[in-house]
Amino acid sequence: MSVKQISVFVENKPGAMSAMTAVLADNDIDMRALSLAETEDFGIVRIIVDDVYTAATVLKDAGYVHSITPVLGVAIPDTPGGLNKVLSALTDVQINVEYMYAFLGGKKADHAYMIFRVADAAAASAALVARGIQTVDQDEVGNL
Repeated sequence: MSVKQISVFVENKPGAMSAMTAVLADNDIDMRALSLAETEDFGIVRIIVDDVYTAATVLKDAGYVHSITPVLGVAIPDTPGGLNKVLSALTDVQINVEYMYAFLGGKKADHAYMIFRVADAAAASAALVARGIQTVDQDEVGNL
């Protein structure tokens, strides 16, 4: 189970994020999650969207350099230690988390949602499912 993340390279200057998000908004693309990491000149905007194909197409047509990366979506029980349970399961099978970020999801008020970038999403997913932790796929993310 995996989710497709679009990483967009955006200049680090006023209005650059607004211009990029306008391309998505003008094409009815719903962002489900966003993370921004910056350097002095450029930022990497990591987004999870409801329609990956259309988003990638309109970003390309607008001149944005981007890539699509498989990531792992996880529904984490919204209780103390919920995230630790996920990280412990990954640690137990020696899976390193390269980065992670949270996103909002709608229907399950008792869960938080996170995106994890790991080297082996299939092994990570299997380890989590074995511990009773729910992973989510692209279709589920689009419907949250």
